[in-house]
Amino acid sequence: MNTNVNTNPNGTTTMNLLHEDLARAQMAERLGEAQQLQLGYRLARARRLSRKAERAAQQARLALARAL
Repeated sequence: MNTNVNTNPNGTTTMNLLHEDLARAQMAERLGEAQQLQLGYRLARARRLSRKAERAAQQARLALARAL
């Protein structure tokens, strides 16, 4: 963060740079949150599919046992 730049006597350039840095930090934080949400959704989907596969395997074992 460059806070030494001050071309106007009232400090508008410095304030603009501070606002830009704040906006960048907030966007980076939101991106991180979105990535965490995506990871959570993927994990939940993988768990659902795993349970579905386990049920299908169990049904196949039962069908085979009945056929014997």
